[in-house]
Amino acid sequence: MGQLKLQVSIDKDSGFCFGVIYAIDMAEDILEEDGYLYCLGDIVHNDEEVARLKAKGLRIIEHEALAGLRNEKVLIRAHGEAPETYRTALENNITLIDASCPVVLKLQNRIKTSHDKKEKILIFGKHGHAEVIGLQGQTNNEALVFQDLAELDNVELPKNITLYSQTTKSMEKFYHIKDELIARGYQLNANDTICRQVSNRDKDLPVFATSFDKIVFVSGVKSSNGKVLYEVCRKHNPNTYFISSVDELDPTLFAPNNTIGIAGATSTPMWLMEDVKARLETF
Repeated sequence: MGQLKLQVSIDKDSGFCFGVIYAIDMAEDILEEDGYLYCLGDIVHNDEEVARLKAKGLRIIEHEALAGLRNEKVLIRAHGEAPETYRTALENNITLIDASCPVVLKLQNRIKTSHDKKEKILIFGKHGHAEVIGLQGQTNNEALVFQDLAELDNVELPKNITLYSQTTKSMEKFYHIKDELIARGYQLNANDTICRQVSNRDKDLPVFATSFDKIVFVSGVKSSNGKVLYEVCRKHNPNTYFISSVDELDPTLFAPNNTIGIAGATSTPMWLMEDVKARLETF
């Protein structure tokens, strides 16, 4: 009798989006040349990938530390930054290696234009998220950020409002919010600013998730987009398990001859999903 093995496949559309690939390529080029590089915040919301790059000399710093740096190179990650960061860099003779995602930069410009026109801006996004801080910075922090409609229940809003979204939010939720605000009687200028690489995953993942007995979803816990896509998988396949590292795999969840699909966030490296596949195949 041959051994009964798990049949494991990785979702070919999972893995880094172009914005993250761009930032990591940039970082690796400089690390090769200089041996070290400062990066403002985690280069990607994935602890395993951050650890890999730290071993190559990447030094993660927060904004407080930026003020104390002089004459150094600092990488701006795909999430983008607020205008304040560029001002600090100028004052401290810091060379910014700007790997802001083009999709995020375009959104920053649109929000700044709205703010210059004195529009009341609402941003559907995660409080404290790096991208959202950068977006809010375009409005002198005057834009109102909310994660949930309930947060707006007791807020006095003008009749005319302009709505934007963090690029990695759920499209379904964005359109639900849009409809609800219109139903509440607001004159709404709604801008669907969700990245298509993310929203296309929303569309393709249900097909992938339903093709297997079980799904292992690999993502960093800080990844907004990981949370959204994990929920998409779980909605279409209740046997979906969230893990951040290979060591979190629980052999008791799988039975011989199970078909297993591995999917990940736009911040999940392909090498990590390959490691998960290799470990599953030993069960």
